[in-house]
Amino acid sequence: MDKPRANRLIASNRKAYHDFFIEDTFQAGIELFGMEVKSLRAGRCNLGDSYVDIREGQAFLVNMHISPYEFANVHQKDPMRRRRLLLHKYEIRKLDAAKTRQGYTIVPTKIYFDGSLVKLDVALAKGKKLYDKRHDLAKKDAQREIARTFKNQAN
Repeated sequence: MDKPRANRLIASNRKAYHDFFIEDTFQAGIELFGMEVKSLRAGRCNLGDSYVDIREGQAFLVNMHISPYEFANVHQKDPMRRRRLLLHKYEIRKLDAAKTRQGYTIVPTKIYFDGSLVKLDVALAKGKKLYDKRHDLAKKDAQREIARTFKNQAN
């Protein structure tokens, strides 16, 4: 019998949800070296300014920082190197076609362990304007105020 696989979050890109409207998400594998996986197990990863670039029919993750594993040998890889994403061809074609439309980009939203495999959620996203960001913040504040009011009434 197969055991259920546990998902363990490594890092999340909360800035992506603030700066973009997320329209569609895809799960991708990521090509890593052993010492990078060990560093990810320690939670040493930053998705901050990373994005997905598509070249010659392949998807690459650019600007994701994986800190060097301190117990590894001296032959470490560049922490900011481009890493190939493992997606189906039809997914890559769909992302590439959508990226050419005005205002769309492909951003990673979270990286996690699916069992022993490292997975990355990438999202097709459209940039928000400043007034959209303000509207979202006002909406969050209103929800927080409503929750606070209900909590006080319950006590």
